[in-house]
Amino acid sequence: MRATQIFVLVLGLCVAGVAAMSHVASAQESEGLSDVLTDLLRGSDGAPAGPDRRVPFGREEMQLSFAPLVKETAPAVVNVYASKKPREVRSPFEGDPFFEQFFGRQMRPREQNSLGSGVIVDASGLVVTNHHVIRGADEVKVAMSDGREFTSKVLLQDESLDLAVLKIDSPDPFPVVPIGDSDALQVGDLVLAVGNPFGVGQTTTSGIVSALARSHVGISDFGFFIQTDAAINPGNSGGALINMGGQLVGINTAIFSRSGGSIGIGFAIPSNMVRAVTQAAANGSDFFERPYIGADFEVVSAQIAEALAMPRPAGALVSSVEPNGPAAKAGLRPGDVILSMNGGTIEHPDALAYRLATQNIDTTVELTVLSQSEEKTLTVQLIRAPEGTAAEPVTIRGRTPFAGAKIAELSPRLAQRLGLDADIKGVAVVDIDGGSPAARFGFLPRDIVREINGEEIDTAAKFRELAESQSRWWRFTVERDGKLLRQTLRF
Repeated sequence: MRATQIFVLVLGLCVAGVAAMSHVASAQESEGLSDVLTDLLRGSDGAPAGPDRRVPFGREEMQLSFAPLVKETAPAVVNVYASKKPREVRSPFEGDPFFEQFFGRQMRPREQNSLGSGVIVDASGLVVTNHHVIRGADEVKVAMSDGREFTSKVLLQDESLDLAVLKIDSPDPFPVVPIGDSDALQVGDLVLAVGNPFGVGQTTTSGIVSALARSHVGISDFGFFIQTDAAINPGNSGGALINMGGQLVGINTAIFSRSGGSIGIGFAIPSNMVRAVTQAAANGSDFFERPYIGADFEVVSAQIAEALAMPRPAGALVSSVEPNGPAAKAGLRPGDVILSMNGGTIEHPDALAYRLATQNIDTTVELTVLSQSEEKTLTVQLIRAPEGTAAEPVTIRGRTPFAGAKIAELSPRLAQRLGLDADIKGVAVVDIDGGSPAARFGFLPRDIVREINGEEIDTAAKFRELAESQSRWWRFTVERDGKLLRQTLRF
């Protein structure tokens, strides 16, 4: 009996030992599976997400902070204050003796002010902001987060790109945000937006890159924006869009909103364009000069893509080529479709314009072109836009509604300076004297006068002859922003 009990006890101990070992092995296997899952989530196995792009894992990583990044970059983000001197304002009661004795002939002029943001991109004091922040300003001041304030000098401003470069001076170097490579951005990358929304003070918001190469958003002529959901509000214009490496990847420019506040759709100008404009200002240029290739482009529609046997509509369709221009010399012909430039895909003409604008003059680019159902590579020389032979401004004088207007025949270079398409022909208003009849009648720089008193305008000499003739009634047609405006007036 005792032997039987001992046997049962030993057997029980053996079974318990086997079960314990099985439990340990199972736990080890479970732990190993957990480690594998952890590695997969962390991206440490070399998955396409990469070690620098992965979702946060665990409580410790969820408690990570952007504070060190903000501390490093925020001192170089500044407030920009632009002011216009008071202008004489006519009273609506002028000419009425009864009201004039109470209100006078003139109204008290008011000073106009605007507020935005800017980014110091060079230790010498180069500040980048939006053109619309300083448009028409007589004085522009820059205030830093440490309380210092500087009066700035406008080195360069480009309305078509909505960018401006300012210069402030100090014996000590300024903090900077280094300019990064915006072409390296991917949709989903984390970004910070730093600026001064609504004038409440420097503010940082976070978000992701929502889309790239946004075009036709109705902000400016520029058509290659970075879209982000980082909160951008009025006053953020000109502020910094920063990547996780502490580099400037965009200048916050505008938002899409029905209420005036952020709804998560903001747009920024890519830093590669900012770099090109800043370099032009640093080299002493007062305007941003784009390389010229002598060709015009159109969108590839679905019908055109089908006719050319393209798998999908993409690229830039060559609509015309300037004889003896760089494009013609390289072999580009109307009907060709540009698919890529220097290896970068061209989805539409705005993308091509952007990539060309970021290149230096007197360099070459390689274009992949679909020509007669075959792909080929062309090397195109980028040159300075031609000046033309009659681009010198002429000031209109005499008793005429055009008096005080400076006009010139358009050349590719002058058109570029005025922010017009390089292929536009005609006679344009280059500048307006303040208080002149031309200013009072509403003429603006960039206006192209197409007709005066029934006669077509094709040269500056003809414009001057007709504009300075004696007449009491005037009929003229002006092209402004692609629209024809017709006016009849007595002068």
